[in-house]
Amino acid sequence: MTADAPDLLLKDVEVYPSVGRADCRVRGGVVVESGPRLRAGPREFVVRGDGGALLPGLADHHLHLTAMAARRTSIDLSSGAQDGPDGPALMISRAVAGDDGWIRAVGYDDVVHGELDRDVLDSWNRAVPVRVQHRSGALWLLNSPGLDRLGASTAAHEGIERDRLGRPTGRLWRADAWLREALGAPPPSLRTVGTQLASFGVTHVADATPDAGAAGVVADAAHRGELPQHVMVMAPGIVPAAHPRLSVGPVKLVVADHAPPDLDDLTGRVRRAHAEKRPVAVHCVTRTALALTLAVLDRAGTLTGDRVEHCAVTDLPGARELAARGLRVVTQPTLATHRGDDYWERAEPEDRPDLWRYASLLRAGVRVAPSSDAPYGDPDPWACLRAATDRLTPSKRVLGPGERVPAGTVLRGMLSPLRDPGGPERRVTAGSSADLVLLDRPLADALRAPDAGQVRATLVRGRIVYGAENLG
Repeated sequence: MTADAPDLLLKDVEVYPSVGRADCRVRGGVVVESGPRLRAGPREFVVRGDGGALLPGLADHHLHLTAMAARRTSIDLSSGAQDGPDGPALMISRAVAGDDGWIRAVGYDDVVHGELDRDVLDSWNRAVPVRVQHRSGALWLLNSPGLDRLGASTAAHEGIERDRLGRPTGRLWRADAWLREALGAPPPSLRTVGTQLASFGVTHVADATPDAGAAGVVADAAHRGELPQHVMVMAPGIVPAAHPRLSVGPVKLVVADHAPPDLDDLTGRVRRAHAEKRPVAVHCVTRTALALTLAVLDRAGTLTGDRVEHCAVTDLPGARELAARGLRVVTQPTLATHRGDDYWERAEPEDRPDLWRYASLLRAGVRVAPSSDAPYGDPDPWACLRAATDRLTPSKRVLGPGERVPAGTVLRGMLSPLRDPGGPERRVTAGSSADLVLLDRPLADALRAPDAGQVRATLVRGRIVYGAENLG
């Protein structure tokens, strides 16, 4: 059997959302019918489902595809935590430059690793250019050879931090687009990323990178077939060439923690997006950022589909304010569990009860969808299901016991459309696109112990993009 076989009859599957078992016919990339004891046609390949669940493909409502690809060729400084404060210095000092002449590292944490700038990086390695990404993705740090290679001393980008004498400190804030252009490197292949996501059952992704250059790389990858998923890009000013699996979503706006934007400027950007009939997706990780976002949307007005990314700190009145404006929240449960101890220790005491709310947002009437924020969070949606239901930090603290959400509720958020996060779930029905995930067990069993190993096969528009060998 080939991965492109168009006509399938899946026998004895649990067709979502039905609780019963039936057969499902897929033809020409579309679900054409489901029901008991369907007879196979002469050109159909019959798949034995053995009672496994047949779900709509999962959606990741917020990730960064190019960063996921780049991370695969980077040194992960977080892995050196067990070596103490000197771990990252040892890793950088012993590293060998890649084919582009750079050492690229990710996972830098200022609290764990200490303050970092060009001078500290020079003490670690001044032989070759080095660039290090903060774990948040908002900040890059370069050593002196790196700054010299990029011409940072004379560059005009506002994100290049300088000391009082005008000398670059090595800190580049929200400068990904400038850095990408200055490097002049070819874009990374996204094929491995697409394959990994397909193995998890992910058929729909929203790329939340807020610059047109990255969105263009993603669009080109979709056209080259590197990404089998349906892809929605969220950068402003992007108009990708037509492709059946590529779409333009809300405009991603960042309320940066280190330099909050001017109220009038942010209001103007929201109005421009709305004038183009595009909602906005506003990055908010602090209480202040959320308050500013709500004030801006009150001035600019809201549009159906406006959303808040992360919403890492909000109190119950804030949840009600979000609901009153019809704003959606796209949250990241694995961030709260993988880094929950750090969030707890760093948060102001008054903020701790309000960290990474989920259940209370739902109770307030906010539409909420889970996502990964990969590569900064775990791209595995089954890990996301576990994280949202147990909320256990690495030290086994439960981060907000009242914010736990049942796995079935989280799954429904993953099944919501890219343009309507937290909205009505997609279903396996006649006439729907055959974007499907076949599990090796009934859904109830899968939700009791979520694991990506339960995915037998993934289909996008009827094409088998993962697990063809499991269907023979």
